[in-house]
Amino acid sequence: MCGIAGLYYPALAKPVDPARIMGMTDALAHRGPDGSGVWTAPGVGLGHRRLAIIDLACGAQPMVTPEADLVTVFNGEIYNFREVRAELEAKGARFVTDSDTEVLLHGWRAWGPAMLPKLNGMFAFALYDVRRQSLFLARDRFGVKPLHFAQLSDGAVAFASELKGLLAHPLLRRLPDFRAVEDYLGLGYVPDDASIVAGVRKLAAGHFLLLQRGKPVPEPVRWWDIDFSRRTAGKVKDLEAELIEHMRAAVRSRMIADVPLGAFLSGGVDSSAVVALMAEASKTAVKTATIGFAEADHDERAYAQAVADRFATAHRSRTVAADDFVLIDTLVAAFDEPFADASALPTYRVAQLARESVTVALSGDGADEAFAGYRRYRFFAAEERVRALLPQGLRANLFGRLGQVYPKADWAPRPLRAKTTLLALAEGGEFAYAKAVGVTTPALRDALYTSAAKHLLAGHSAERRYLDAMRQAPARDGLDRAQYADMRHWLPGDILTKVDRTSMAVGLEAREPLLDHRLVEFAATLPPSLRIRAGQGKWLMKKALEPWLPKDILYRPKMGFVTPVSAWFRTALAEQAAGLARSPVLAGTGWFEPATIEKLAADHKAGRAEHGRTLWQLLMLERSLMRLFG
Repeated sequence: MCGIAGLYYPALAKPVDPARIMGMTDALAHRGPDGSGVWTAPGVGLGHRRLAIIDLACGAQPMVTPEADLVTVFNGEIYNFREVRAELEAKGARFVTDSDTEVLLHGWRAWGPAMLPKLNGMFAFALYDVRRQSLFLARDRFGVKPLHFAQLSDGAVAFASELKGLLAHPLLRRLPDFRAVEDYLGLGYVPDDASIVAGVRKLAAGHFLLLQRGKPVPEPVRWWDIDFSRRTAGKVKDLEAELIEHMRAAVRSRMIADVPLGAFLSGGVDSSAVVALMAEASKTAVKTATIGFAEADHDERAYAQAVADRFATAHRSRTVAADDFVLIDTLVAAFDEPFADASALPTYRVAQLARESVTVALSGDGADEAFAGYRRYRFFAAEERVRALLPQGLRANLFGRLGQVYPKADWAPRPLRAKTTLLALAEGGEFAYAKAVGVTTPALRDALYTSAAKHLLAGHSAERRYLDAMRQAPARDGLDRAQYADMRHWLPGDILTKVDRTSMAVGLEAREPLLDHRLVEFAATLPPSLRIRAGQGKWLMKKALEPWLPKDILYRPKMGFVTPVSAWFRTALAEQAAGLARSPVLAGTGWFEPATIEKLAADHKAGRAEHGRTLWQLLMLERSLMRLFG
């Protein structure tokens, strides 16, 4: 995997100092410890840091065509590059390397932006066309690989894999964007196309940006979208077989590497399925890595070991202690922006463990979004059935009143925690789901913000992205719309950002075979009854895997990487939680009411309320603001 950065002047071809590009790529050295390169011409400069994976001897970048008319820097992998290469060679292209990077150069010459749908992979790249004096920036379908850009005061457009690459340029103004803070507190991450630094944007997943000399900077163009509006038909057994073939092809295509390769193994359905298919395709024992927890109710090592034994993997595991919050500052540095998914801690640890023996690791990410694996999908689908039976006015009156009087019982068993469900039924489906995937509720954010902060928002809310995505989704029902919105926002903003930053921080390339676009497009056509049935998410996927995996792997309750942040804020981090109310960093923004933060910390410590996730958000925000803005 790699890091890329560069500058482009759309108005005038100003000189570009190679040292400036080198400074930007040096900030990304962790993404590419195996080499670096810079290429400049009037009005443009491209830089690269390389983690060598394919064609170790000849894949150096920036890569320039023999005619010196095209040059590219590329972060990612094109898994079908040999097929695309053969198509290009049939059209007369002559290749000089065995690298997937070169496919981009010849692909641009043959097809221009229309080459993107031909690529099966994870990528973010910049390609400069010398003759047209244009710069083409593109990002893969799901946003596996990141790309940030900003327009600087001297007219240049700067881009980099991570925010820290842009921050290395002295002309980037470091001012916070409070709307991004609202997004972060509402969703738990700063979403695609937004940034905590005002004026910086992320190129959204499935988009490209074509910059041309002498023309204004345009808006990015969407080149791919997932379609939930079509339905497939067929016998269940036939669909199971088709699903396994899609998964088999996805896994095998991602096992191509000229360096040691392995897998993350949690003991859950998704990573276990990936390991099973890797074992089928591999001539040697698959290398697997697992992180366990000292707390028994969070620990899945026994399940991971059972899968490792079943497929005879070369398995390694390590325990994460309950006080692993010592990683906080490491994560703040890795993510740049505030990031509140506390499972980043164990994800970093498992990447660290895997890197001791491999350079590439396959993960099981993406199946929950594609096949409706999250518990919230089952709840939302059930709520939507109720909404379909009763008009909005009656629901708002009946369930709204019940929800107001029903006690909030975070301590009770799940079936007795009805308050949230009753209030959700009183609302429209889109807004209810937007709140369900959020972290800090709109009401709590309203209590946290000062009047000046509310004025800065000018009506902006974190839930707006979800509302828009669900209302505009190419979909047939509520479950479709929820999955579509998650793929647009949650997947690139949380899941893929977490895996990219933690793996890149240790120089490891992570690959997500269950996000092969052909597999996900197939999943999107499945009727809801084949995604959720009898209280089981990922129903068809689990049925298809029954010959491969034992039922206690397939059908046990989903656990995931659960980090005990709530317990930390009642014990080891209790003082830090209380100190947030007195934080000069948070107070200096003028955004927050100190008395509200103080009450959150006190109520949480005393067990009167559950505010662990919000306190974690505020702690990570404080550390990020301190690092970014001093």
